[in-house]
Amino acid sequence: MPYYVYIMASKPKGTLYIGVTNNLIRRVYEHKNGLVDGFTKRYEIKLLVYFETHDYVYNALQREKNLKHWKRQWKINIIEELNPHWKDLYETICA
Repeated sequence: MPYYVYIMASKPKGTLYIGVTNNLIRRVYEHKNGLVDGFTKRYEIKLLVYFETHDYVYNALQREKNLKHWKRQWKINIIEELNPHWKDLYETICA
């Protein structure tokens, strides 16, 4: 079973959220539709701007933890390396 580390944003270079899940489509849908109380709902974080796949939950959790400790600019750089226009990737994972 794959595990995903993902970054969502309120807008390009806006508020960022980093999470981990084993069902990326479901989890992003929950964020987009305000079904998750807390940070993402409060700050209207609805754009999936980055994700990566891991084979083991331990690796995904460790990567999430590491990313959360990165400086903000480093997070922006990793997003822009693969998604320079901050396109919402949700449609690409649903296809």
